[in-house]
Amino acid sequence: MLIILKPSIFSKQMTDHPITDHFTFSEERLRSLIRAIPDWPEPGVTFRDITTLLKDPQGMRMVHGTFAERYRNSNITHIGALDARGFLLGAPLADALGLPLVIFRKPGKLPAATIREEYTLEYGKAALEVHTDALTEDSHVVLIDDLIATGGTLLAANNLVNRLGGHVVEAAAIIDLPILGGSAKLQANGISYFALTTY
Repeated sequence: MLIILKPSIFSKQMTDHPITDHFTFSEERLRSLIRAIPDWPEPGVTFRDITTLLKDPQGMRMVHGTFAERYRNSNITHIGALDARGFLLGAPLADALGLPLVIFRKPGKLPAATIREEYTLEYGKAALEVHTDALTEDSHVVLIDDLIATGGTLLAANNLVNRLGGHVVEAAAIIDLPILGGSAKLQANGISYFALTTY
């Protein structure tokens, strides 16, 4: 069945609010859209919940627009999005910049040939995988995720990029949690990072 959509239904929504529209970044507004959940997932921990941000279209347009403007005139060739909330940021960013999107997934989720990088968690290990044909030796990649916590996933993704001959230009996130040490680990490994806000 062929479905024809009348332009009048969608044209206003599609043309009035592209990522490239004028916007003003406000860290105060961003923080007002991030919900604090005390004592989750365990007592003494305050969880920074972005689902309230995701519900706000103008807030998300501000986030997407800020990332797009930061990297618009850079030498990056690929956007690397980390499983899974990084996909919510990486896809709009890649689209806004007209760049390929590379996804870094948990084991067993990618169908073609992959390489794997393990990293250590507080209680055990985890891993990321990427397709072997995702990058080439001249690739310059921005990695993006929702937050920088312990840094394990971002460092694993960086190692995967390096193993494919590419180079990570920067790691980006909405939130940095420096108390967990991730941003310090990125710096110690020579990886530049950028976050919209810090807790």
